[in-house]
Amino acid sequence: MKQLSQAQFEFLQGVFGADKVNSGDSARKLHGRDFSGHPSHLPAVVVWPQETGQISRLLAWAQEEAVPITPWGAGTSTEGNPIPLAGGVVVDMVEMNRVLNLWPQDMQVEVEAGVGFQDLNHSLRHEGLFFPPDPGAWATIGGMIANNASGIRTVKYGMTKDYVQELEVVLPGGRVIDTGNRAHKSSSGYDLARLFVGSEGTLGIVTRAVLRLAGMPEHFLAVVAGFPSTNAACQAVTELIRHGTDPAALELLTPPLARLLNRVNGLDLPESPLLFMEFVGFSARSLEEVLEIAREVCAELGAQGFEAGLGKVNRDRIWSARNAAAETIKQTHAGLEIMITDAAVPMSAYEELIAFSEQQVTGSGQVGYVFGHAGDGNLHLVWMGDPKDPAQWQKLEQANRAIVEKAIDLGGTATGEHGVGMGKSKFMLAEHGASMEVMAQIKDTLDPKGIMNPGKIFPAASTGVHSS
Repeated sequence: MKQLSQAQFEFLQGVFGADKVNSGDSARKLHGRDFSGHPSHLPAVVVWPQETGQISRLLAWAQEEAVPITPWGAGTSTEGNPIPLAGGVVVDMVEMNRVLNLWPQDMQVEVEAGVGFQDLNHSLRHEGLFFPPDPGAWATIGGMIANNASGIRTVKYGMTKDYVQELEVVLPGGRVIDTGNRAHKSSSGYDLARLFVGSEGTLGIVTRAVLRLAGMPEHFLAVVAGFPSTNAACQAVTELIRHGTDPAALELLTPPLARLLNRVNGLDLPESPLLFMEFVGFSARSLEEVLEIAREVCAELGAQGFEAGLGKVNRDRIWSARNAAAETIKQTHAGLEIMITDAAVPMSAYEELIAFSEQQVTGSGQVGYVFGHAGDGNLHLVWMGDPKDPAQWQKLEQANRAIVEKAIDLGGTATGEHGVGMGKSKFMLAEHGASMEVMAQIKDTLDPKGIMNPGKIFPAASTGVHSS
């Protein structure tokens, strides 16, 4: 649906106000694509709700009119998750951005879905609390819930789903439901709150969330070490976890990326498989003991260039190299589009997936950099290419497909943290088998007319949709 009728447009103005409904080219183009290299699809109109009642009226009308609806957070997804493949209405949640309640004693907070996670953590800093999942890019809480986002500190803190206590969700047809509760534990019925985590707006629109928080650590330890082989680096990951060091992050960078960071940023990293490590604690003494264990583990596995820093300043200095990786890759290959491989496997298979991915880069002859969240078996590969060159882009697609299929064969998943979107829907049947039928039944029950973010997650629904 590329265009609404005048009556439909006027209805939306009546619900949201004339200044919160925009069908201009600029607004449509801004909401036609995300951070990925997937092609743009323009919505017919963009709306900015201020409260749940407006969204309820919208979804009641949309179901009656069979108008496609696509929720929008920050647009930083990497699999085309919020791209409005069927046009219709994009619902930009960014103005529903209030922190509604804070319960410090319970370590819980209630927020609207448009709150940015970085803004939330800034507001919590004086309470000594924070919301741990950190996908790296700026993201809203609603978007993180939709994708079940995580990030580099998943090995210690887990994913977004581990912090969702309660959700308010508007279903197709306009019904508003509350799922979950604020109790520390519950065995009461189906866990509907978790059903909507990772659903990518295909079942309804999350408008409010009660989130569990964590205590802000007082002391930090960062370590970077180079290893003689990927095998040795992966062994170090396992040994550090087995020794009870409780790492907050374990990041693996392969030699080509280390060389790029050295050349572009003037760094002096060992140009070998690198492991970036972070540990947190509530005393410097405890971290000094962890440091000695880490030093011994790394030395036994032949590590070189072992550098450690206690304290937040040293932590930030060491991690600045890792955090600069994605932006450095983009700046070095200006004019090209990004494609990111995101797959995860059991830790025992991580080294095999890394080696296979490096072979795909070499064999394809394309530009690609392998790294990942080694602490939880999550691999990333940043490819750079030109979508306007069909032959080149096809090589990237083929290499990406081979890596994802390898991850599934190794007992893993097509997407560790970026979600399914339009990029990974073709792998869902291979990963989930007959359980896809159950997912489809849930989708059909809650969204009988298929208006919610059509073309996402389910492979059959993503066919026949063409670029705007």
